[in-house]
Order: sequence, then structure tokens, then C-alpha cells
Amino acid sequence: MTRHKFNVGKWLPSDQEFENKWIKKVYEEAMQEENRNLLPPVQALKELIESDRYIWNLFQMMFDEIPEKDVDTPAGTPQVRDYQQLLLMLNRIIQRAPEFNTTGLVGTPINAILDYPMGTKAGYVLFNDPKVNARFRNILNYWGRYLQSEDSTYVLNTSDKGWLSNTALNEMAKEAKGDNFLDLFNCRSNDVKQKLGFRSWDDFFTRTFKNDVRPVVNADDPNVIANACESAPFRIARNVPLKNKFWIKGQPYSLLDLLHNDPWTSKFEGGTIYQAFLSALSYHRWNSPVSGKIVKAYHINGSYYGEALSQGFENPSGADPVAANDSQAFLTSTATRAVIFIQADNPKIGLMCFVAVGMGDVSNNEITVRIGQHVKKGEQLGMFHFGGSTHVLLFQPTVDLDFNLHGQKPGIDSSNIKVRDEIAVVK
Repeated sequence: MTRHKFNVGKWLPSDQEFENKWIKKVYEEAMQEENRNLLPPVQALKELIESDRYIWNLFQMMFDEIPEKDVDTPAGTPQVRDYQQLLLMLNRIIQRAPEFNTTGLVGTPINAILDYPMGTKAGYVLFNDPKVNARFRNILNYWGRYLQSEDSTYVLNTSDKGWLSNTALNEMAKEAKGDNFLDLFNCRSNDVKQKLGFRSWDDFFTRTFKNDVRPVVNADDPNVIANACESAPFRIARNVPLKNKFWIKGQPYSLLDLLHNDPWTSKFEGGTIYQAFLSALSYHRWNSPVSGKIVKAYHINGSYYGEALSQGFENPSGADPVAANDSQAFLTSTATRAVIFIQADNPKIGLMCFVAVGMGDVSNNEITVRIGQHVKKGEQLGMFHFGGSTHVLLFQPTVDLDFNLHGQKPGIDSSNIKVRDEIAVVK
């Protein structure tokens, strides 16, 4: 199986052994908390499992389908084997904030403990069930509120696991193609003892660049498409069909599923899709790729832990060790999303669409523009909270684009292109 420097754009560790040790630590801590009461949203998931025979059976089948032998991990790695253990681990995770580490960030800890369950047939069905997703949505919202509270700032420190250590600050500066964190990002204070002025983990995570750090490239040229996120190119697809079997191995795009049967979907039949993914260490706000008017904007509640069936244990090459890694195209049709339609000022572009896709633990895609608002190329559209993920730009078939991927090919091993930099030119 191909090994990448990082899994899911640095959301999970480059070092599989580190992830195994981390899961073991969470498992042991959760077991020690066995006598504690479950938090309300976790208790609600427990009640759903135990009151719905269909859901209960899916949970049992999902854990039974995981191979007894460790899959691509060192022997002895503890795995979640029943829903009671899972509930305790969820209860533990949503009362803590992510810590920094040098081997890679466990930025999506729930995704990490569900990697194997997500790769089963029963898991495929379970994690696409609306009732199950409603319970997970409440769990993630609870965690999101904690991450927006002052209590979550305890990880903003200078220890080896702290986000304000020299190592962490240097890594984030390097990811942003700079040398000094304080020169790149807006901070309310320059004092690490004051947590640089950040008021919560989420406040730190959604930090903004200083005004002159990410200028709009070719701002006055309406034919230049700007990169909407600080992101790495994943895939370009042309002549995209209206409907397709998005669950098959090739993971083709399905417009009706991507846009959730929006009445305007047919306008993009035969058009072009550009998809790119974000790193955990990067800037997480979305910016308009063109100048134009916001004509429609809304959220879609999708799945949170879905994985393409072809990337699970059914895959002859083995299950994806990080479930969201190879399923990004699939997730554009199934995961929670924010959809923003923009009527570009440039008639050669016309109506286009930006879609923010929340992967794994990402539960909050915040839209910050309103319908009828005019935005300039590079202006903010919204942001990911706590996680990040992937995003899509969708163009109609009449738009002829020449993409500029800055010397690289799209794929999971690509690297970030700066936000507001050129990614395509309309011919």
C-alpha cells in the first residue's frame, strides 16, 4: 500500500506507530473514566443504539467485520471492539482540545478511532444513516462549543505538546511558506504567556493572515481565478455528469448528489470541477475565487464518518489506513457541506459554485456572506471551524479553463498553493 508523508493532508500522523500509541492512550484513559456519566450528546447516541434494533445490529456487525488480526498496524494495538468502548472514548475526546506533536497532528481524533469500523460494509451503511448522523452532529457541536470556550486554550502553551512552542510556531510558519509566525498571522499579543491573545482553540485555529501576506494575484484581471483556500490540488474533472454511481472504485463526481438536487444543478452538467484539500496547520478561511454577486448560499447536513466502500476492507489492496484519505471525491456527495453560488462579474465565467466539504470531525462550515452581497475576488466567504478538509469549485460547461497548479500534479501528495494565488485562467 502506498505510504504518504502525511495522511489526509496532515490531519493524521505521518507515523503510524505514533497514532497507535495515541489511540492506546485514549483507550486507557477512557477505560479509567468508566464510572463517569456520559455527556448528554453521547448518552443520546447510546439511547439510539439501545432502542433501535436496526442500528444496534449495524453496530454489532460493524465491529464483527473488522479482521481479528491487526490491519497494517503493529501487534497489540488496542482497537475499539464494541459500542460501549466507543461511547467512553467519544466522551473522553470531546472534553479535550488537540495537542501538537512533531510526528503529525491527530487533528481528527474521532476519525482516528473509527478508521477500521468505517472500512466495513456495515460501517458504510451505518455512517450514512440519518439518525446516526444526527446524533454525531450533536456530539460534534458539543465539542465545537468546548473548542470555542476559554477552557480549550490550555493547549496554547510552550510545552512540547503546546501550539505555542518554537517547534509548533516554526512548523506553522513553514506551512504558510514564511519564516516567522508573528509576521504572518494577526495576533492580539506578541507574548506567548498571554497565548498571543487567542481566546480559544477555535480562535487560534481560524486565525487570519496579516493584510499584506496573501495579496490577490492579478486582482484586476477578471479572467484569473484565485485559489479559494490555502490548499493542495486533489483532482480536476471535466465533462462532469449530472448523475453517477459515486460509490464505485473510481469515485466519479455526481452533480445531483454534490449539490443535493439543487434546481440549478443542470446548469453545470458537462462542466468542470476543481477539488483541493487543506492541511491542519494551514489557514482555514474561504475566499472568493472571482468577483461577483452571492446569489444562493446554504448548508447541507450530510454524513460525518462515511468512507467510499471501495476504499474499505473490500479493496483488494487493503483498507485505507485513514478512512478519509482516499475518499475525498466520494465525500463531496455525502459529507456535510456549505454551498455558495456566485454570479461572476465576468460573463465568460457566469454562474459558478464554491462548495466547502467537512471531512471527519469537521462539523461546522460557517458561511459569512449573505445573498445579494457583492464580493471582490479574494474576499472572505466563510471558514471551517476546528477541522478542515476539502473544497470544490464548480464551473459551467461553457467555461474553458487553463489550470495553473504551480508545477505539480493533483493528488494526495500535492502541496499547498497560496490562498488568493492564481489557480486557473479563463481562455
